[in-house]
Amino acid sequence: MGLKIKGLLFDKDGTLFDFHASWGPWLAGFIAELTHGKPHQARLAEALGFDLSTQRFLPASVFVHDTLEEILDVMLPHIPDWNRADMKEFAILETEKVPQTPIVPLVDLLEKFRLGGLVLGVATNDNEAPAIAQLKTAGIAQLFDFIAGYDSGFGGKPATGMQIAFCTKLGLDAKSVAMVGDSLHDMVSGRDAGMMTIGVLTGTTARADLEGVADVVLEDISDIPAYLAQL
Repeated sequence: MGLKIKGLLFDKDGTLFDFHASWGPWLAGFIAELTHGKPHQARLAEALGFDLSTQRFLPASVFVHDTLEEILDVMLPHIPDWNRADMKEFAILETEKVPQTPIVPLVDLLEKFRLGGLVLGVATNDNEAPAIAQLKTAGIAQLFDFIAGYDSGFGGKPATGMQIAFCTKLGLDAKSVAMVGDSLHDMVSGRDAGMMTIGVLTGTTARADLEGVADVVLEDISDIPAYLAQL
């Protein structure tokens, strides 16, 4: 491991877990359940930036980048039978159950980072409770020193609250931390917090877009050890 970087702060979906494989089948079923097969099912999917036929997310999908509050803003006009409070509670409970598909074997990689002296965290625009539940199901929650969602009290990305909280909790200078993610929200929040930014191509954002804001763009998180060794 390189000497410069002492901490890695990871995004969750699209970075640790395959976004399309994890969330695509679930969202298709969720939309069908909410709409009961009504004609506005297609309109809800379109509003969310989701292709029902392929069960894949479009690059600008609100579901990919934004918080549950922002997703609800988009959903509620298309599900008139639901009020905001009930929909929020139901969505949180249901997302806790979504099985996540790891991008790479995560336990071995994360343990390698920790053996190299790195402290690890997760900063996600998901809610904290489902995020922790998913990390526990994947068998990796215990490998992180910090886990925060947009509702943990620090705000969501692209703001810098979670990044600052990670550094504060673990006594790190932001310059010694790398923010790792697949989206522009990840890169902007890390950059604005003073961190190194590592983009990965396992989400919905194209290389050309990530290269505009990231310090480096890698294929996936398994390339990080080799990259850090060069620093």
